Amino acid sequence: MAGAPAPKTPTNVFTAGSQKAFNAQLKKVYTFYTGGFIVFVIALAILEAIGLPRNWIGYIFLLATVGLYAGIGIMSRTSDAAEYYVAGRRVPAVFNGMATGADWMSAASFIGMAGTLYLTGYGGLAFIMGWTGGYCLVALFLAPYLRKFGQFTIPDFLGARYGGNIPRFVGILAAILCSFTYVVAQIYGVGLITTRLTGVPFELGIFLGLGGILVCSFLGGMRAVTWTQVAQYIILIIAYMIPVVWLSVKHTGIPVPQLVYGKVLEKVTAREAQLIDDAKEKEVRAIFKARSDDAKAKIAGLPGSLDAERAALTKRVDELKAANAPEDQVRAAQSALDKAPASADAARAAWTKDAGAAARANPPLRHAEAFPGKDEKARDVSRRNFLALVFCLMVGTAALPHILMRYYTTPSVKEARESVFWSLFFIFLLYFTAPALAVLVKFDVYTMLVGTEFAKLPQWVASWSRVDPGLLSITDVNRDGIVQLAEIAIGGDIVVLATPEIGGLPYVISGLVAAGGLAAALSTADGLLLTIANALSHDLYYKMLDPNASTARRVTISKSLLLVVALLAAFTAAQKPADILFLVSAAFSFAAAAFFPALVLGIFWKRANKWGATLGMIAGLGITFYYMATTQVWMRELVFGTPRSAPVTLWWDIQPISAGLFGVPLGFAVIIIVSLLTPAPDRSTQELVEHVRYPNLAGDTLDTRAT
Repeated sequence: MAGAPAPKTPTNVFTAGSQKAFNAQLKKVYTFYTGGFIVFVIALAILEAIGLPRNWIGYIFLLATVGLYAGIGIMSRTSDAAEYYVAGRRVPAVFNGMATGADWMSAASFIGMAGTLYLTGYGGLAFIMGWTGGYCLVALFLAPYLRKFGQFTIPDFLGARYGGNIPRFVGILAAILCSFTYVVAQIYGVGLITTRLTGVPFELGIFLGLGGILVCSFLGGMRAVTWTQVAQYIILIIAYMIPVVWLSVKHTGIPVPQLVYGKVLEKVTAREAQLIDDAKEKEVRAIFKARSDDAKAKIAGLPGSLDAERAALTKRVDELKAANAPEDQVRAAQSALDKAPASADAARAAWTKDAGAAARANPPLRHAEAFPGKDEKARDVSRRNFLALVFCLMVGTAALPHILMRYYTTPSVKEARESVFWSLFFIFLLYFTAPALAVLVKFDVYTMLVGTEFAKLPQWVASWSRVDPGLLSITDVNRDGIVQLAEIAIGGDIVVLATPEIGGLPYVISGLVAAGGLAAALSTADGLLLTIANALSHDLYYKMLDPNASTARRVTISKSLLLVVALLAAFTAAQKPADILFLVSAAFSFAAAAFFPALVLGIFWKRANKWGATLGMIAGLGITFYYMATTQVWMRELVFGTPRSAPVTLWWDIQPISAGLFGVPLGFAVIIIVSLLTPAPDRSTQELVEHVRYPNLAGDTLDTRAT
């Protein structure tokens, strides 16, 4: 029956000896793999030194790494349900920790986090605190208990614990929503990296990268994804460390960036003080403020201001022609007239963008300033949003389906606990380095790029401007021929990828970093696509529609759905709906509000019942989505058709990125209240809670139990 404990008869049992031999073989294979990869990078560096073209290096990295992942995926192909859904439940704790680290180190962590720290300074530490702190919640409240439960997916647990298909179905919808939002961000990152590696258009880069995603997960499911993710973690951590160690040596002479972080931060703080008071910087900021004020006045004066604008431009063209002005001046004036908005709506959109220049009119944000603001109220709002974001990221981490699924793959409950420790350790290696990388890059930009003549800009500026002007733009606003800080518009998504070029390293290291970013994005995308496909094939089709479906049919349907979902996500990513970090953070809020209350109360409170959990998940997810949709500009436009210039009303000044702050407590409250007002779960469901909650050492064996 639905609420009964998971069957205790294993379908495939591994002895301690066979598991030990399997572990030893894994260590040998991945040791040789790591050594071979290092030799490969050294060989490419030698070839670059003797004249190998840069674009060849990019293609070699792309083909070699994707080919490697494809090879692992092909060798790991399977149609066995336990292997496809949970890698046979025999992944050792250390290797599961590496796979979880790669699954976790998405494009947001590898690409976006250091960039966010670069742009926001102290405020960016919320991501590190939230994402690492979340694993403490995983270890304490979820991982060992879900592994004790067995089965395959999070909706599996919801269906068994709360009895029936209604909570399972709500869990399926929530898993699809948060996973799809997350995977769109990963595929966007894949497109960005592939474009930089090969020079192909962004849209084509997305679909090239999609091929790399599919070969990892399509044939072998969780089995292929697991062993691919271990390989990807090794690449991404090597790729992340080399440039930051180089920058550390370049600026301090010490090859341990984590130790020199404070010293370099002092230098950045001193340079910030100089730039804030610099006369040329003030001049540029004044120009941006004037542009912003002018745009706001034009918006307020629509539609009359558009007519006046076109009349003034027409008059200017006529005057130049009448005065026999030089041809280039006439062409410039005519071009300005031709580019003038054709309608009031077009003018509003264009001038709203110009009005955004007000942000660049402000002095540079002080990197080390906690909770910045012009007055105490502004600082209080900053502090409130910092804590809200930490909360959402912590709770979201503990509730993400594609992460929790990883703890179904270990041989035992004990190894599930150990696996959380190793996950946190492997994630810590990158997260402890990210703040140092951000500060070192900022110091390099502030001292080496600011003050440079526009005629002598480094090559990396032109390279990244061609990828996407929205990622990097440097314009001589005051026309003095010298780069001021306020004239640099840099997106956080390129800081890590551009680090080797900023530091003056050989291009092969740029290729290595891009390969690392690709590994991070691919590994997370694989896990997310598998989560969505499994939710549809296993939980919806098999558990709800056709319980008699054969194993082969279930796996085939999962593979087909994985392909469809991947294509939908790619098309969505090609539209560039939002920056990587916002999409990822939105997924965390969705997961936190939908799953965390239901999972925690399902494990620790026997009285929680079907109707409480169902309504709690709906209420938590609903309020989170509503708040995000009504306060995030692009979501309001997409969902409600609201103009981007319409005013936004925030609840207690909480930014939409932290919408889960409202959904999580509401979810807990609804589950508790509704459960107390409705009948208690039946005896078999309460026995399931006992089975999950308390150790059963005699039954905690190395098994691949699958039902």
